[in-house]
Amino acid sequence: MAFLQRALFPASRAVAARSQFRRSALPAIANPFVRLSSTMRPKLRDPSLFKENVCYVNGEWVAAGSGKTFEVHDPATGELIGTCPEFDAQDTEKAIKAAEVAFEEFRHRTGRERSKLLRKWYDLMVENAGDLATLITWENGKPTADAKGEVTYAANFLEWFSEEAPRIYGDTIPSSVPGNRVFTIKEPVGVCGLITPWNFPAAMITRKIGPALAVGCTVVCKAPGETPYTPLALAELAHRAGIPRGVVNVITALNNTAEVGQVLTTNPTVRKVSFTGSTPVGKLLMKQCAGTLKKLSLELGGNAPFIVFDDADIDLAVAGAIASKFRSSGQTCVCANRIFVQRGVYDEFAAKFADKVRAFRVGNGFQQGVTHGPLIHQRAVDKVEQHVRDAQQKGATVVLGGHKLPDLGPHFFQPTVLTGMTAEMAMAAEETFGPVAGLFPFDTEEEVVRLANATPVGLAGYFFSRDLHRVHRVAEHLEVGMVGVNTGLISDPAAPFGGVKESGFGREGSLYGVAEYQVTKMVTYGGMGRPLQR
Repeated sequence: MAFLQRALFPASRAVAARSQFRRSALPAIANPFVRLSSTMRPKLRDPSLFKENVCYVNGEWVAAGSGKTFEVHDPATGELIGTCPEFDAQDTEKAIKAAEVAFEEFRHRTGRERSKLLRKWYDLMVENAGDLATLITWENGKPTADAKGEVTYAANFLEWFSEEAPRIYGDTIPSSVPGNRVFTIKEPVGVCGLITPWNFPAAMITRKIGPALAVGCTVVCKAPGETPYTPLALAELAHRAGIPRGVVNVITALNNTAEVGQVLTTNPTVRKVSFTGSTPVGKLLMKQCAGTLKKLSLELGGNAPFIVFDDADIDLAVAGAIASKFRSSGQTCVCANRIFVQRGVYDEFAAKFADKVRAFRVGNGFQQGVTHGPLIHQRAVDKVEQHVRDAQQKGATVVLGGHKLPDLGPHFFQPTVLTGMTAEMAMAAEETFGPVAGLFPFDTEEEVVRLANATPVGLAGYFFSRDLHRVHRVAEHLEVGMVGVNTGLISDPAAPFGGVKESGFGREGSLYGVAEYQVTKMVTYGGMGRPLQR
């Protein structure tokens, strides 16, 4: 599923004044772009982790009942990586049935037993980190260093939730009725349907499966059609870790994605659905879940504001903006999408920011020294180019980049910096999801908070300031689910991840993420008021 989000942004919020930043003040852009031979195929230390033409259902590797498959292509070269099963509704029903049967036994395992299983899975991820990173780079395109970072991040979810599994507590509650005692039990919700995106093919799997297994749920996970091999490799490691058959099921589909999603959201056996993806698709899935009133968590599109105040540490702000905006070539839901810089430091920030971007090396993620890889597919490239052209036509200045890189491959786009951005431009209203940074000038705190909140979505927001009072004030007024203050990186297995407004609801990671897979059962015990028998 495309991981892109459109949002309305009122044109009346225009920033009237334009930047005086001069392009001539910067040295000419270099061409630090490299190409890797398209004939090279990466090698795995353990080739058995590459699972082609099979999905993992009920502890076994199976093909689609129809025998149909779909192709997966390397986004850097366009070459065929392999094929995967095109699961349909009937295949999905079988996976749900396997999870249902497994749930009846798995739910009764102790938290300590489930903890050991998750810990073993974590250990295997660490042992096979190199191969997992290779798969991520191959099918997603992100550079090897980024891919290794994702593997560590993904494994840490399994470790963190393994430590939570033995600590599932209920409460005792004082009753207002004499003689009664009230207590609560935390129980697993049941079979869970998980739908994950392509931009973090390992981490989005473990962030959902980790808490589900920790509390005793079983899962059917629909892997993204663009990046299915990493999830399938994780399924193989789950198998080796001894996770019982039917507890973890990983299925694939591309052309049948809507059909599989329909089954996961309407089958009454599935009691919880967790989806990460676009807001329009999230709304559709929510409607489909209504018929069976499933527990639901949605992590949807964003339009993250990144605010630099006059009193900020500019070097720190530049580093934070680079980390937030250009991570995975801008293809994350919490990327800085609108960079607001107060007018007093606008030119200084723009110059230093452009210098950092100029040092990037774009190319095949397997090439040594490459910092940024391709976008995931042609639709992503087209949207990025459209946003740049729209901004140019409406008066923005392209300081760096602004063009495709066809000599490198079909899906490469130059890291781009735009100045003189205004609210009439498409980038102000739509999530770009690519390596394009637009710098918007602003004058006052009140103005920028209004601009930051003038969007129907609210996932993440960032701001840089050394004024303690402003830190608390702005953090409370930003209409987002997560705020980064003087940092561009906010993700942590121990921190609750999620948004507000049309960015969805529910939280992943942290103890709040555990609760998303639980139901609270209340028990009232009467007859406790009688006197003791002597």
